[in-house]
Amino acid sequence: MTVTLVTGANKGIGFETAKQLLELGHVVYVGARDVERGEKAAAALGARFVQLDVTDDASVAGALATIGAAEGLLDVLVHNAGILEPGVVDGPTALRAFDTNAVGVVRVTEAALPLLRKSSNPTVVTVSSSAGSFWAVNNPDRPEYHLPVALYSASKAAATMLTVQYAKSERGIKFNALEPGTTATDMTAGFGIGRSPEESARTVVRLATLDADGPTGTFQDESGVLAW
Repeated sequence: MTVTLVTGANKGIGFETAKQLLELGHVVYVGARDVERGEKAAAALGARFVQLDVTDDASVAGALATIGAAEGLLDVLVHNAGILEPGVVDGPTALRAFDTNAVGVVRVTEAALPLLRKSSNPTVVTVSSSAGSFWAVNNPDRPEYHLPVALYSASKAAATMLTVQYAKSERGIKFNALEPGTTATDMTAGFGIGRSPEESARTVVRLATLDADGPTGTFQDESGVLAW
């Protein structure tokens, strides 16, 4: 059995990622901040639930301890939890964006590393964004060029860099980040754009199911490696 944790999995891309990995035979833990919503999502999927707030050290430690006690290891970690924080650009808003989108990656990764090191094919996938890509936000032909989401973009750039740095420091674990494609979720509802979460989750699943000799330290979309 492949044991997988997906953060922010009670809706959107995280929910669809969990669903598709379950269909592939994974034991999937739905990580969600809200207990009621998380338990409801896990029940609908036939997955397992762990309360996990990526901005809270105790919550993260508790979630990984629960998985460790039940499974003894973790094969796949998907960093999906994220917030948009459009509009206001100030200190408190920046702290919230970075705490969830970047520092959350550090919290969960560090707590998960001991369990990932016990896997024969450990894999970490970060749902990042081309909104954090210098190449994309300066390309008028890309949708990111027109998005007024400075804090989201900056925090996702940090998330991608963390992925690359972990790939360098943890040679036995594959770390890859991805641009899932413009997706219609609660987070993007205000923009009225995007394809289905089910379609976008396919790239997450592809990177979450790499062979042992698969790539690491990359930033990809559905077509392959992206400029960053």
